[in-house]
Order: sequence, then structure tokens, then C-alpha cells
Amino acid sequence: MTARGWFLFSLMGVIWGIPYLMIKVAVDAVSPPVVVFTRCAVGAALLLPFALRRPGLPATVRAHWRPMLAFALLEIVGPWFTLTDAERHLSSSTAGLLIAGVPIVAVALTRYFGDTERLGTRRVTGLTIGLAGVAVLTVPHLTGGDARSLGEVLLTVLGYATAPLIAARHLKDVHTLHLITPCLTLAALLYTPAAIATWPSSLPSAHVLAALAGLGVICTAVAFVAFLELIKEIGPTRASVITYVNPAVAVAAGSAFLGESLTLGIGVAFALILAGSVLATTAGTSRRTTPVTRSAPRASRPEDHVESA
Repeated sequence: MTARGWFLFSLMGVIWGIPYLMIKVAVDAVSPPVVVFTRCAVGAALLLPFALRRPGLPATVRAHWRPMLAFALLEIVGPWFTLTDAERHLSSSTAGLLIAGVPIVAVALTRYFGDTERLGTRRVTGLTIGLAGVAVLTVPHLTGGDARSLGEVLLTVLGYATAPLIAARHLKDVHTLHLITPCLTLAALLYTPAAIATWPSSLPSAHVLAALAGLGVICTAVAFVAFLELIKEIGPTRASVITYVNPAVAVAAGSAFLGESLTLGIGVAFALILAGSVLATTAGTSRRTTPVTRSAPRASRPEDHVESA
């Protein structure tokens, strides 16, 4: 991996490890639709001036609206609501650890979408170990109202694993800003009615406002640009490996700022999911017999074209 790739990887490991903390703080005071709307609206407002400075935005949307719509639904519209709603009942640490299953699902989906590389014993073992880690984490929550929340997080995982594949296959020639700005704008518009209907009657506290601002600025506007460039640099499957780092950041932040307990079950689940993800996404010795485009050529720079998720 290049120095640029390592920088983007490290940046994303931290930036997308803290949303779980911010979501937990925000959703305790405002509704999930308000959280998602605010996050999308702030992100879109920040990126729109830069997107408009580049020519061809309307033409790009007209030419690629189908895959862009699919990307928006699977990466933003659906997952951000299900994750936010789930954190009304789950701790930020648990949500962050469950999202670590994204690379495992990404491997399975990549195979489904035509990757001809054999999984091999190592990768199958990794999938099994990772799923065991998810089981260790989820079983204690299968009673009461947590089962629905677990289902919502698993839907989030599925969306997060699928959207990068769509972006890399069908949107690799779309500039980063021309992809993410319309998607965020669409999501904000879709959540506007629900946000208005559930808008808080009084101004939330300063720390809730700070959490909402952080979600919009850092975890959305900055994060998406960095993530799409990371996919361009190393491809969607390898980019999803940032979820190795995200749960550690999520657990540490939840413990430090929210007083969430670090139980033995969390430790075991983290170790299993991490080990399983590493094994499942490690390339085997066999080669693909049919090339599959996952990202644009390295020669393109961020200011030229995105190669996209």
C-alpha cells in the first residue's frame, strides 16, 4: 500500500470509529430521523459548493443516476437510519463491534458478484471464526427488545458491504464530490418529512448539538471524501478492512466518554471478529482467472476522477 493509502486508511480507521459515540449521544435526545437528516444536510451543504465548482455535475447525475441511487440507498438512506435506531437500545461499543463484520460479508458478496478466486481453507476458516465472534456478541442481546436492534445493525452491515462494490463497479469514473454530494442531498430530502414531524420542541443541549455537528462535518463530509479516495486507492474489499480499526476506537470511546463496560464477552467477540476478518480478507495463493474491475487505475489523482464507496 502506498503512503497515501496508509494515510487514508489510518484517517478512516479513526473517523469512522467515533460515529457510534456521537450517534449514541444524539439519539438519546432527538429522534433517529432528525439525526440522519442533520448529518446528511450538514454534509451536503459543506460539499455542495465544491461539487458545483467542478463542471458536469448535472450531466453526471443524468448519466449515472441508477447506480448512484443504489449507492445512496445502501450506504446512507437505509444503514444510517437502522444503525441510529439500533443505538437506542444497544451500546455504542456493541454497534461498533457488529459493524466489524462488514469485511466478512464483503468477501461473500464479492464471490457472489463474480470474483473467481477460490476462498480456500484460510478464508473459509476466517468467515467461520468471524461469525462465531458475532454470535458471542449477539446471543446475550437476543432477549427483550434487543433482537430488533441486532437485526437493524445486521442490515446496516449488509448495506455497508454492498455499496462499495456498486461504487467500484459502476461509478469508478465519477468524481468523488459528484457522487457523494447528490447522494447526501437525496438522503436529506427523503428524511425531511420525518425529521419535521419528530423535531424536538426545545433546543437540545450543547453536547448533543456538538455530536450532531461532528456527525455532519467529520463523520460525513470529511469521511466520505476520504473513504471514496481510499477505495480508489486500494479497492472496495481492502478498504472495508478499516472496520478492523473502527471497533477498537468505538469501544475505547464508549468506555472513556459514556462509561460503557468492557466485559469478557466483548473482548472475546472483538478478538474473534478481528481474527476472522483478517483471515477472510487475506488473499490466497491462487489467482483470479477472470479479471474483475474493483477500482480505477492508480494513475488518476483525487482531483481528477473518483473511482469509488
